[in-house]
Amino acid sequence: MKLEGVHHVTAITADAPRNVEFYAGVLGLRLVKKTVNQDDPTVYHLFYADEQGDPGSDITFFEYPGARQGRAGAGMVYTVRWRLASEEALDFWQKRLDNHMLSREEGSLTFTDPEGLRHELAVVERKDEPLIAQHPEIPAELALQGFDGVRAFSADPGRSRAFLEETLEFDSRDGETWEARGERRGGFYEYDQAPENPGIGGAGTVHHVAWASPLDEHEAWRERVAGAGAHVTPIIDRFYFKSIYFREPSGVLFEIATIGPGFATDEPAEHLGERLSLPPDFEHLRAQVEPVLTPLPNPRETAATR
Repeated sequence: MKLEGVHHVTAITADAPRNVEFYAGVLGLRLVKKTVNQDDPTVYHLFYADEQGDPGSDITFFEYPGARQGRAGAGMVYTVRWRLASEEALDFWQKRLDNHMLSREEGSLTFTDPEGLRHELAVVERKDEPLIAQHPEIPAELALQGFDGVRAFSADPGRSRAFLEETLEFDSRDGETWEARGERRGGFYEYDQAPENPGIGGAGTVHHVAWASPLDEHEAWRERVAGAGAHVTPIIDRFYFKSIYFREPSGVLFEIATIGPGFATDEPAEHLGERLSLPPDFEHLRAQVEPVLTPLPNPRETAATR
């Protein structure tokens, strides 16, 4: 069995409208699902991805209005790395992200979102299908093409090596970089030395990273993770996919999520993300949760009127 790279990355925001403006507006991703955190249905769970909402392009956010500013530390993902097709694309994004830029190096640039979450854009050559969203201001050949991987802080990367390589079957690159590659996609997992100050969960930090599994292999992955001694949850049906959660030895919260059923399960593909979607087990809460959720614009309507 092999995992098919990164399925999604989930982070925390304190300001959903600004979050939508940045990820659907500036970055040009599609808001493919507007739903609630199934573990706390009083708050949003927003999903941004390519045009079809494919795993491998999907960054998601829990909104906790007024949440404190977070800080990445040991046992936390701190950078999300995206693929681009060319140096021309880098030039485009350097201009578009001018107010958010941190640095540019050969073949890549780094920037932060409005709450400090760090991202990297990199020109990479892969055979993986580009996962692209449509946006009137961003030509398809310059758009983000999905995840290349994530970077995490670890105080001792060596303690995770056996688990990553033997249990999850990540391929080692140099002892601090691994790749999860299946038949169709792959994604990197890299460590950097943790800062001295401990991490603080909050706005602008990553909550967890999810790795993609074919649906028919999901139970086997749970058995394998449990057999390695990790404390793993039962399989949880999230309606759009199924999930298990556990911490790898360096402390980073991992999820293994299934490829499918997908976001078009409960709304037409052409109208993804336009209304509040509640899985069947949560539909009875609609009258309670809709009034307490922050009103959000339809980003596609906003873009069309610019």
